[in-house]
Amino acid sequence: AMAAGFVRELERRAGPALRLEQRAAGGVGCVVWDAALVLAKFLETGACPLARRHVLELGAGTGAVGIMAATLGADVTVTDLEELQELLMVNIENNKHLVTGSVRAKVLKWGEDVTEFQPPPDYILMADCIYYEESLEPLLKTLKDLTGPDTCVLCCYEQRTMGKNPEIERKYFELLQVDFEMEKIPLDKHDEEYRSEDIHIVNIHRKPA
Repeated sequence: AMAAGFVRELERRAGPALRLEQRAAGGVGCVVWDAALVLAKFLETGACPLARRHVLELGAGTGAVGIMAATLGADVTVTDLEELQELLMVNIENNKHLVTGSVRAKVLKWGEDVTEFQPPPDYILMADCIYYEESLEPLLKTLKDLTGPDTCVLCCYEQRTMGKNPEIERKYFELLQVDFEMEKIPLDKHDEEYRSEDIHIVNIHRKPA
């Protein structure tokens, strides 16, 4: 088990590494998952212009992805449940000298009202958000409520072959395709070091009305 306050360093292409505190207690949201590293490093490739763009991260956990986006000039809101706000604030504080845009943390419970997050962001970032069957519908409702016609959703996930994972994943993409269209970002577009055959990044857009 990890000691409380275990720090994960995430190298950046330009300038000092991000320093991300993790928590041993409190379940899934508290370590930097591989999918978060892959997505954070993909943002650094510059494939998606982030400067002065409005970015929202769902299920932010430690905030690694959103904070990386903020170092690339984006105005970021990292969101997660109430119990993760303290960790998010610690990580925002520890990395604020590297931020060239802005970053703040807010509570967002999937499936609930998202009025305060309007107008729709330019980007929604999600790393490893699909692992509970019961959260699929609330998550998709939140995605529908948050996205405008021009919102780009970047969803990075690790393909897991254990237990119910493949089934949950299939159901998620099936439900997603009712309102959204998606394309997979090819592996050779990922960061050359932070990439894996099992970790996918999908670019998701609302279907035209």
